[in-house]
Amino acid sequence: MGLLDLLRRQFAYDDWANREVLAGLRACGITTGRPVQLMAHIFSAERLWLERLKHQPQSLPVWPEFSLDQCQAEAAELDCLWRPYLNQTSPSLLSEEIAYQNSKGEAWTSTVEDILTHVVMHSAYHRGQIASDMRAHGHTPAYTDFIHALRQGLVE
Repeated sequence: MGLLDLLRRQFAYDDWANREVLAGLRACGITTGRPVQLMAHIFSAERLWLERLKHQPQSLPVWPEFSLDQCQAEAAELDCLWRPYLNQTSPSLLSEEIAYQNSKGEAWTSTVEDILTHVVMHSAYHRGQIASDMRAHGHTPAYTDFIHALRQGLVE
């Protein structure tokens, strides 16, 4: 499996895991608070990085105020945006450098490969925070381990 195929697989996992967390929040009756704020941030950041890759202006704040329903809609839309981008990306594009400004206004340059890797890791980090927060409040979080998704055939 080549690097690009691996990244596509990781984005498929990311989409599945995000949807699992949303379903878990809904099943527990959690519609507001820190878990929903973190999910909104995940979706906003995923959109922001795609916009940077496509040289488009930032369309959302880094920490938007989304409802759980808005998060659900954003998850569906992001899958429809990321999948074509990844399918149209070539292995040679992974080493291309993208110039951007971070949320502090600092100028940076990163490769496409590093950005794609960051997106998946950033989302996993915040899903972990959500799981910890849910456990601390007596809830059982969604089981979103990568290997679980593979074993169950949820991600190919």
